[in-house]
Parts: sequence; structure tokens; C-alpha cells
Amino acid sequence: MTNTSTQVTGDIQEKIQEEVEQARAVCDISGSNSAECAAAWDAVEELQAAASHQRQVKPKNALERYCDDNPDADECRLYED
Repeated sequence: MTNTSTQVTGDIQEKIQEEVEQARAVCDISGSNSAECAAAWDAVEELQAAASHQRQVKPKNALERYCDDNPDADECRLYED
């Protein structure tokens, strides 16, 4: 069984590495004080924040997974007050 959250986190880490390399290249070309350099590092920071958020998401328990697969089951009914 493949752990999807680990795969997603790995994909984000790869994307972060790509963006870091891109940011370094942009900053080397346009200068470390340029708007392009700042924007490139902003993209890196956004991806890092997304990765951090994904790590904070708690895994679903057995009932939540069951209800995802069987939303009409009696155990999964939601009642409004």
C-alpha cells in the first residue's frame, strides 16, 4: 500500500528544490536586489508553506475513511440540531 501523503510531500519537496535552483539562477542573472529575484524566492516560500501545511493535516481515522467510502451508512449520518 502506497502512502499518498508521503508521495505528495515528496512531490512538493522536489518542486521546492526546482524552485530554489530557479531562484538562484534568476538572482545570478538579474541581481540579488531585483524584483525578479524577490519574486522567485517568494515562490519558494509559498511552496514551503504549502509543504508545512500538509504535514499538519491529521490523518483520517478508520470511521472517517469508512464514511468516505460509504456516505449513506447509518454510522455516517449527520444530524442537525
